[in-house]
Amino acid sequence: MKLFVTGGAGFIGSNFIRYMMEKYPAYKIINYDKLTYAGNPDNLIDIAKKPRYQFVKGDICDFKKVSQYMKGADAVINFAAETHVDRSILNAGQFIKTSLNGTFALLEAARFHKVKRFVQISTDEVYGSILKGSFTENSPITPNSPYSSAKAGADLLVKSYWTTYAFPIVITRCSNNYGPYQYPEKVIPLFVTNALDNLEIPLYGDGKNVRDWLYVLDHCRGIDIALNKGKNGEVYNIGGGQELTNVELTKTILKLLGKPFSLVKKVQDRPGHDRRYSIDYSKIAKLGYKPLYTFETALKETVDWYVNNQKLWRKLKNKDFKKYYAKQYKKS
Repeated sequence: MKLFVTGGAGFIGSNFIRYMMEKYPAYKIINYDKLTYAGNPDNLIDIAKKPRYQFVKGDICDFKKVSQYMKGADAVINFAAETHVDRSILNAGQFIKTSLNGTFALLEAARFHKVKRFVQISTDEVYGSILKGSFTENSPITPNSPYSSAKAGADLLVKSYWTTYAFPIVITRCSNNYGPYQYPEKVIPLFVTNALDNLEIPLYGDGKNVRDWLYVLDHCRGIDIALNKGKNGEVYNIGGGQELTNVELTKTILKLLGKPFSLVKKVQDRPGHDRRYSIDYSKIAKLGYKPLYTFETALKETVDWYVNNQKLWRKLKNKDFKKYYAKQYKKS
């Protein structure tokens, strides 16, 4: 099988490519990535020279180039997107362009080449916030940020290609991912790397926002199942089954690193900050999915990875990152 993976130099995409290369020795993978600030070729340096792997630098909005390299692919897995909620608040335009225009170009190219399956990687944030219970795949889409709205729009566009053209699509919606190679603007790597340098830990509001945490390799297995066993036209939630408040998460990270809670500084809450995310993943569980990693074990492995790979993440926390950081996290 030949896979055309977009956004494969990012956090989840790079973990997925490595996972699939190891699991399926006969698979060939084209990694098509624009290499924005969060796309890092070093994430896949260990497989860069393998004959079954090819990297192509390109924008998913470029239909001509997308079509050129997608030719012959059996499946498209679309990770490409601007993904950070905070950045979407500061500059929503790029999020709309990538998620909507880019997904449209991919769908048109995939339909032209008669690709056998198109997997759209989405997020539980398209459902909005829920105080009790969990969202199912049939829950209404009520996004609350420019990021999640852009992703919701892309989901609807993808679904329309099944309804209108009978084009074989599957949509996956995951909860909050964590693991190695995650860009340090995200909460877990940000808190870990700041704590290692004894820098302030910026905690939004009262710290009681709840997230369901999913280890990235569990997510990769879920995508693999959706790709190979999912039903055309369907949506599949992929969750981790581990809900924590942000303050509980922060305390756990600091404990693993032996750092004091005094590093934590309350900052002005994010506008429109969703209070709680929770998804029911029983639908994909019927296809054989379940999280294999416990949160305690996987979080420790993740923290240890950042401790042992400081050369990789330190060069990412560069001048531009620090400028963004100073602008985003204002003390309340």
